[in-house]
Amino acid sequence: MKKVGLYFGTFNPIHIGHLIIANHMAEFSDLDEVWFVVTPKSPFKQKQSLLDNHHRYQMVFEAIQDYPKLKASKIEFDLPQPNYTINTLVHIGERYRDHRFCLIMGEDNLKGFHKWKNYEAILDGYDIYMYPRISNGTTENQFKDHPKIHKVEAPIMEISSTFIRKEHKNGKNIRALLPDAVWKYLDEMNFYR
Repeated sequence: MKKVGLYFGTFNPIHIGHLIIANHMAEFSDLDEVWFVVTPKSPFKQKQSLLDNHHRYQMVFEAIQDYPKLKASKIEFDLPQPNYTINTLVHIGERYRDHRFCLIMGEDNLKGFHKWKNYEAILDGYDIYMYPRISNGTTENQFKDHPKIHKVEAPIMEISSTFIRKEHKNGKNIRALLPDAVWKYLDEMNFYR
């Protein structure tokens, strides 16, 4: 049975930090693959800076071409809005019965995890692979030594898509923060200007 880590995000745009973490999870944990689950644009939140689903999916797809253990997924595009992680996990598990799915999340996300819809059900049924982040606040005690939460000593990446969009708009050269294929796509389409 293939063990797959699901890495959720808007990936607006995907950058080298995302790639480094996903590749680290695929190479240095017991996961066989990591799937980038591109979160759709919410019909309720019209954020101007969020590119259309297919463009963000395409950038993820382009970014991982040379990484056989990394995959791009648009499974959430066809699910009812708003997307709750528990619903996606159930749906993906029914669709790929020969896979075992886990969640990949940053330490910062774990701090608010107790507010997620059906978080207990997620913890009952799925392992969580957590990577370190520099952030404020504390993790809920109930998650500190939880047997389903595995801390993976991945590199700490403090690169944000928000920073990339903002500085690209300001005319700064942000090319080094993006995989080459993503930079080419973004530049050709004239995104975030």
